[in-house]
Amino acid sequence: MRKKNIFLSAQNAWKGFWTALIQEPAFKYMVFSALLVVGAMLYFPTSRTEKAVLLAMIFSVLGLEMINSIMERFLDFLQPNHDPRVKIIKDLLSGFVFLIVIGSAIIGLLIFWPHLKTLVSFSSY
Repeated sequence: MRKKNIFLSAQNAWKGFWTALIQEPAFKYMVFSALLVVGAMLYFPTSRTEKAVLLAMIFSVLGLEMINSIMERFLDFLQPNHDPRVKIIKDLLSGFVFLIVIGSAIIGLLIFWPHLKTLVSFSSY
């Protein structure tokens, strides 16, 4: 049995991340959104708990989007022709990601709303 090289595994994982970033438009938009959230998290005075929650949501959304992309490719491999059953599975997967994205957006609003409200009230003078 061949011993697994941790550096090779990390390199393959990095390639997988870049493949998703380059080939999956939804993943690209989510990474861009995540960078905006991280920027806001560093700009506004957020607590460690708020940062932890925001990071947990970011990684949840990105991870689920990768799972969604993997499953879509796998289903396309198994059934290259149009199949209404496969479409339902893909729609359910997308709905799952959408649910987590909506929840993440609500959490983001809960955390950033007081800061944004203060920022807007200062700029109105």
